[in-house]
Amino acid sequence: MANLRDIRNRISSIKNTQQITKAMKMVAAAKLRKAQQRMADTRPYANKMRSVVSRLVSGNTSGHKLLRNPEVIEKVVLIVVGSDKGLCGGFNNNLFRAVENHIADELSEYHESGNLLLVTIGRKADAYFKKRKYNVADSYPGFFDNVDYDRTAEIMEKASGQFAEGAVDKVQIAFNEFKTVIAQNRVISTVLPLETGNLDSENEAEEGKLVEFVDYIYEPSVDFILAKLLPVHLNMQFWRAILESNASEQGARMAAMDNATENAKELEQELSLKYNQARQSAITTELSEIVSGAAALEGS
Repeated sequence: MANLRDIRNRISSIKNTQQITKAMKMVAAAKLRKAQQRMADTRPYANKMRSVVSRLVSGNTSGHKLLRNPEVIEKVVLIVVGSDKGLCGGFNNNLFRAVENHIADELSEYHESGNLLLVTIGRKADAYFKKRKYNVADSYPGFFDNVDYDRTAEIMEKASGQFAEGAVDKVQIAFNEFKTVIAQNRVISTVLPLETGNLDSENEAEEGKLVEFVDYIYEPSVDFILAKLLPVHLNMQFWRAILESNASEQGARMAAMDNATENAKELEQELSLKYNQARQSAITTELSEIVSGAAALEGS
């Protein structure tokens, strides 16, 4: 039977841990509300921006650098959006496994030749892929300490600039898309080169209906508007991915801390039962010794 002092110490330690997990759950819940609001505010704008760009790109023959469609893909940039902190369940590991499977299935030749460049967002993604000897071209640890649009735009502008110059031929983003508080979708999407068919199908799925085609007249010109909108569109798609990932992270952490709190309660109950059993056993032993001693004295 375990020592009573050891059991008391374990119960005390579990109670302290339970207080920490409960506090972390409350903090994550507060951050989740803010992250959900920012995400909900951004989704309609990003969707409409995608719709406008799809109309402009469809059938357009302008020579804009961001509209180039390379015949041969020689170098790929994959942006992986992880988190800076842990204690969020399988949020990071599930995404990283999906990324590794995607690389093994579709990008293995680029990875083996060194033509797959990873850009990691968050400390966890940076540590995970560097440890496994992937070619991490850029890393942004501490990114989610202050989620900022301007910093997000800088990352996407660098990637799109490399694409426009011909230094890379494809840009993809891997992130956790917010579904519910306890569930996320792992998404790996191609942002460059732009594919009009994908833009249209995504818009139709999000709006739940086919959009009637209208022939618009643009001023001053389609090329001028595209030159202004394309960089904004790319920045907004990446910004949306960052907000989706941030909301997913807080939801995953809240769920993980709730589970940890419940597990601590169950363990505390089990140890309390074990403590009472040990205490009762010690009392019974002491009583038996007293009775035996009294009987021995009477016999003498």
